[in-house]
Amino acid sequence: MARLPEGGAVCFERYGRPGRHLCDEMHAALEPVLAGTHARVERIDVDRDPAWRARYGERVPVLVCGGAELCHHRLDKERVRTVLLSGRNPFRLK
Repeated sequence: MARLPEGGAVCFERYGRPGRHLCDEMHAALEPVLAGTHARVERIDVDRDPAWRARYGERVPVLVCGGAELCHHRLDKERVRTVLLSGRNPFRLK
C-alpha cells in the first residue's frame, strides 16, 4: 500500500448526497486505496450549501483534493494513488 511521505496527511473531500448509491460505492472503493495511509476523507453533503449544490449538482459523487477535482461518479484509483504517493497538492502534480 502507498505510504504518505513524512510531514502530513493528504485530505480528500467527497461531495455527495446521503443515500445515493454512487456516493456509497465511491466511498467503499476508496477505503482500500487509503488503507495503511494517514489520508482522510471528509464526506460533504452538497445539499447543505447552495454553492456546493450549484457547483456539483447531479455530478455527485465528486472527489476533490487540494481544490482539484480528481474524479466524479466513479473512483479513479490511479489518480488517488498518484496523489497519495506524491503527498502533494494535485495542482502541482506533473
